[in-house]
Amino acid sequence: MGEKRARDPEKEAPPADAVDAMDEGSGDDEDFDMVDVEFEWFNYDAEVDFHGVKSLMRQLFDVDANLFNMSALADLILSQPTIGSTVKVDGKATDAYAMITALNTFEQREKEPMKEVLGYLTEKARTNEALALVPELINGGKHVGLIFSERLINVPSEISPPMYSMLVDEVEAAVEDKEPYEFSHYLVLSKIYEEVESTLEMEDRKRKRAKGSSSSTFFFHPEDEVLQKHALAHGSFRYTKEEDAVADSKRAFQEMGIKASGYLILIEASKFGDAVKAVNDYIRPPQ
Repeated sequence: MGEKRARDPEKEAPPADAVDAMDEGSGDDEDFDMVDVEFEWFNYDAEVDFHGVKSLMRQLFDVDANLFNMSALADLILSQPTIGSTVKVDGKATDAYAMITALNTFEQREKEPMKEVLGYLTEKARTNEALALVPELINGGKHVGLIFSERLINVPSEISPPMYSMLVDEVEAAVEDKEPYEFSHYLVLSKIYEEVESTLEMEDRKRKRAKGSSSSTFFFHPEDEVLQKHALAHGSFRYTKEEDAVADSKRAFQEMGIKASGYLILIEASKFGDAVKAVNDYIRPPQ
């Protein structure tokens, strides 16, 4: 793993040797070739990261991405280069495989992309009683750290602990430098999914499945399952453009599709460090 260019040049990124599994598929049996990949951490650079960040943000917002000016949102993220990271494989000049950042909802509230996002998140939070605190804090003038964390589908979850750990360190350094990152809470925007009936072969599936069986909910990011255990509030919401998504286009298995939903995790700032430590304990790089 390469070093991330940090505020403190003497400070190294936490260890995170990751392995990427590539499916080589062979006949009826699946063979996997394990390919060693050296991930590198970088601060944001507006000259090279615009398209990569914009693409990852579109993936994070899923079918609702078109509700926002993603170019403006990417620019807002890139305007604070020392908070958060991009993760790459082939050097700084390439597109990011993963990213994380934290935006101050109060300080950025008058900027158009943040207005759009906050309006969206407060509206969605009101659809779930478990998320009632979210609009209360945002509209109450609290300095909430809005975390965007996303990665390409095949990127291993082992990169998430160092991403979060470095974010904690960077926010602490920014606060020491009197920058506006002294948050009261962190709000993580993420996604979950459930397996659903594919419209293909629907009748055949109905015959095969037992009556009363129900779908299960899963996290796209395994670390979210840990973060929510330290949360003040957490819950899902339906996408505005949900009907535009066709389960068959997101089929994960031969006879099943997946239906994605938005997910919010609200954590008190005083407990965020412990939550990140728990993520580090839960997700360890392979030995």
